[in-house]
Amino acid sequence: MIHLLRSALFYAAFYTGSVFYVLSAFLASLIGPEPLRIVCDAWSRYHRACAALLLGIRVRVEGHLPSHGVLIALRHESFFEAIDLPALLRRPAVFAKIELLRIPMWGRLAEAYGLVGVERDQGAKALRAMIAGARRHQAEGRVLAIFPEGTRIAHGCDAPIQSGFSGLYKLLGCPVVPVAVDSGPLYHRWIKRPGTVTYRVGETIPPGLPRGEIETRVACAITALNRD
Repeated sequence: MIHLLRSALFYAAFYTGSVFYVLSAFLASLIGPEPLRIVCDAWSRYHRACAALLLGIRVRVEGHLPSHGVLIALRHESFFEAIDLPALLRRPAVFAKIELLRIPMWGRLAEAYGLVGVERDQGAKALRAMIAGARRHQAEGRVLAIFPEGTRIAHGCDAPIQSGFSGLYKLLGCPVVPVAVDSGPLYHRWIKRPGTVTYRVGETIPPGLPRGEIETRVACAITALNRD
């Protein structure tokens, strides 16, 4: 019952507060991109604070996360890390499925913040637009982030790397940093549980590797980090 009560309090606090942050982000976007990013980063930190104070979920990072010049490839186990990215990374530009950018108002704000829409199987034109957007963020000195498996994966399970990941890796020409996260057992359920969400940072993988090798190395690194 205590977990149920804490979860109910978390939902009430976080989603009520989120209404305030979305409205604030909309107003900030009328001023410019920097005020918008400040509000979005604050929303992510607010989520982390709600998780800590109401759910008893803490965050630990093992290893060094670069702040620019790389593509961060994260395991995706729950919505925790998706919301937590601006608190984890400095102003990340995140690859996300295009459907998220079509959500009224929220999608517009997300794109202005730095989400890059991924349109699967939509041909060369969509890929060029995606790469152009990512390179603009790279030129601003922002770190790129992606969930290379394309969807949430149950903790302890293996999943293939989506085919589009290797294309992005090749065209962007930047190193990849694999990152494992173990949020699933604590956060990926209606009734959440206390504990520590750990991000484990793997060794940097250089650019220029063949498709099969980069997919294998990223998948193996994330899986190994999650099982250490």
